[in-house]
Formats: sequence, structure tokens, C-alpha cells
Amino acid sequence: MRIAIVGTRGIPAAYGGFETLAWELSTRLAERGHEVTVYCRRGRTGETVAVPPGITRRFVPYLPGKYLETVTHTALSVFDSLFRGYDAMWLGNAANAVFAGFPRLRGTRVVLNVDGIERQRKKWRLAGRIWYAVGERFALVCPNAIVSDADVIRAYYRERYGRDSAVIAYGAPLLEREPAPDLAALGLDPDVKPGRYLLYVSRLEPENQADLVIRAYRDVPGDAPLLIVGDAPYAEAFKAGLRELAAADPRVRLTGAIYGQGYRDLQRAAMAYIQATCVGGTHPALVEAMGAGNLVLAFATPENREVLAGAGLLFHDEASLAAHLRRVVGGADDAELDRHRSAARDRAAATYSWDAVTTAYERLWRALGADR
Repeated sequence: MRIAIVGTRGIPAAYGGFETLAWELSTRLAERGHEVTVYCRRGRTGETVAVPPGITRRFVPYLPGKYLETVTHTALSVFDSLFRGYDAMWLGNAANAVFAGFPRLRGTRVVLNVDGIERQRKKWRLAGRIWYAVGERFALVCPNAIVSDADVIRAYYRERYGRDSAVIAYGAPLLEREPAPDLAALGLDPDVKPGRYLLYVSRLEPENQADLVIRAYRDVPGDAPLLIVGDAPYAEAFKAGLRELAAADPRVRLTGAIYGQGYRDLQRAAMAYIQATCVGGTHPALVEAMGAGNLVLAFATPENREVLAGAGLLFHDEASLAAHLRRVVGGADDAELDRHRSAARDRAAATYSWDAVTTAYERLWRALGADR
């Protein structure tokens, strides 16, 4: 099949979960003999990094801005796709649902990954929440099929709109913890050593609650560094607040975004991983932490409960997270924590495989007739 991937910043991944999905999915589709085109945004990817054979990157323009970048880039990408005769299209984000019907006029089978319930995110003002609410309704009619990344999101569309969707989650590589990585090569402080730091990874936006994590940690004794890994292009006020919180505790390090092998090394060498997001579906960094055999501490949303399935510790607020962190930092030989680490890796291996994700998308497109 000739397949287009639209609605992300592009590849190689240099931002978030959809970009990681675009990379992992496109490389595997190309390995299986498909012709894959990934629509990209200039300045948002590693443009000088080569991509594998079978993958083409198309850079189309966009209007910068929190509310305009995604929809303008997607609109122009979809317009370009009309002249290229794709058999199938992966489209990301419910905000882009309004564009999903146009490729179908040329016979392209379009699957829309709606992501989480984006209108619940605190970063969006009224206009953004309205656009996402409208996008949910366009998702019911414009694409050939809806994809949810968790059963919780599938249930939301079924109960609210009476529309079913396919469930295809994210994948995660299985990472070995030995031999330990050389973290000094990442430019981190000398006290950041394998097995002796706590890791938080996410976009630095309010609903991902990095501030809650930092506040919880200030009541935890010990000298283990807390690494806050991530960035966000349109959250300057929130990031300024995080910098102020971090300045009050020398153990807290705001590293910025880290990708590629450096990110994987951080995952496989952490003492524990903290997932504090309160909105969304299956979070890629969470399943990646599981694949790295990390001890996972996750905010107790239905989506995080679904992904972990008991293979980690859940917290509900700042106080319960602080209690877990005191136990983790002070209990290196805790057998129950080690069982959680093993269970998380086993669940990632059994449930969150990129090869299985790729196969699921292939089957969905074929069921829609894309290979005809």
C-alpha cells in the first residue's frame, strides 16, 4: 500500500507521543514493503537525520501559534495528499477530524487516531475546547474508522456518541538495564548515576502535573536527583513556575527534552519513573518506562490504571505520591517493588509491542479495502 502519515510534527521524533508513533509505525511499514510518506513541519524534527529506505518526508508549510500550527499544517498536508493517490492514511488528533473526509473523495482509506479527550486539557481556552468538542463530532462521520489508544477512550466515544472504535495502543521497546549506560555523556550532573535518580517525562503543561511531582518530592528525605525531562512550546508561564519550584530544591533538575538513545538510557537506568498526567489515553512514556523494567508511580486515572493493570504504584494526590517516594528512595531492597518492576516489563512485552501495533493498523486498512 501507499500510506500517508499526517497530523504530527514529523520524524525523527522530537516532541511527543504521536511523533514517536509516526517513527515506529513508518519504519515498520516500510520494512514490510509499503511506500510511506510522513508529512513533516520544518523546524520541528531532526531534518538532517536520514530516514530508512521506503520512507519519504514531505515538508509543507504551517502558520505558527498554539491554536494554528496543527490545523494549518494538517489542512495543507491533506490538500497535498489529494494529488498523490495514497491508498491509506493515518491521521492524528481529533482536532484534525474535519479534514479526514477529503482524502476519501480520492479513494484513500483514512483512520483517525483521536488521542485522548483533548478538550479536557487545561492548556486550552474556550476556543480550543470548542474546536475539540466539534472535532469529536466530525470524527464520527469524516474518517473511515476511529482508533482509540485505550479502552477508556473507546468507552467514551461509545457512551457519549454511540460510535465504536478500534483500540490500538502505543508500543514500547524492551530495554535491558545492564550494562548500565554512561549518563555523563548526556551532560547531566555527576550525581545522576544509574539506579540513583527519579525520572519524570512529559510535555511541561499543566495537566501533566510536573508541579505536583516537584512539590511532593520536597517532603522526601535523601539526595537522589529528580529529573524533570520535557518541554512545551506554548507554556512559558507554567514553565516559569516550574523553574521557581525547582530552584527551591537543588535535587530537582529541569533537563529540557531528551530524545533517542539518551532518552532510552534515562528510562532503563532510573530508580523509578513517575507518570503524573491527569488527562489523555495511553501515554507513550508510561509504556516505555514499563518496557525498561522501571518501577512506575502513576496518577490514578482510569487510563493509567488500564495500562498498568496492577504492575505499579498509584497515587491520588501530592501526599500519596510523597509517601510512595519515601518508600522508594528509602527501600532499595523492597521485594514488592522489585515484583512491580518485573510485572511492568512482562506486561509491556505481552501487550505493548510496536510490531503488533503495526499489524493492527495494516489489518484495519485492509479491512477498509485500502489494499484493493
